[in-house]
Amino acid sequence: MSTKAQEVALDRLLVDRFKGGDEAAFNEMVSRYWDRIYGMVHQLLRNQQDAEEVTQDAFIRAHRGLVNFRGDSAFSTWLYQIATNLARNRYWYWWRRKRDKTVSFDQPVSADNDTPLSEVFATEMATPGDITVTQELVDHIAVGMEKISAKHREILILRNVKNMAYEEIAEVLSISVGTVKSRIARARESLRSAIGEEFQ
Repeated sequence: MSTKAQEVALDRLLVDRFKGGDEAAFNEMVSRYWDRIYGMVHQLLRNQQDAEEVTQDAFIRAHRGLVNFRGDSAFSTWLYQIATNLARNRYWYWWRRKRDKTVSFDQPVSADNDTPLSEVFATEMATPGDITVTQELVDHIAVGMEKISAKHREILILRNVKNMAYEEIAEVLSISVGTVKSRIARARESLRSAIGEEFQ
């Protein structure tokens, strides 16, 4: 049984226990997924306080909605869906308020992956000659990520940072796999263009 299949099986067990009235089962889910959800939300919002609030809110909503969770998708996919929607709402809320945003591309990709974010995006654009990751490039990528649309930034983070499969991204964003692939291609293209402008 693959690790993914084991995770899904354990989640199903915890969901059943919770529905049976075992509150401790939900606490186990929180400890299993908190870091992963927080990591993803932080990449989307790039603000610690907002990320903590959205992560808490995602688990509160999951707790409330779990009784009606039918298990059509994996629990983790459903949880990512809740968190992504909340992060998206929060992003647009403060985008409208024009709040200053800072990006650190030195930060690790996620709680369970300490590869710097800069490397993830740099490898996406590596040429046959391979680009050397310099601080200058990292800065350009950070600026580029600010310039592309929230929709494009979101899908690059799900694919490159969270390493989600196309099918899982499709479920999280409620779009088709074909749309996922074309959006990723367009997102990479717009990131390349944004970075190109920086180098001119």
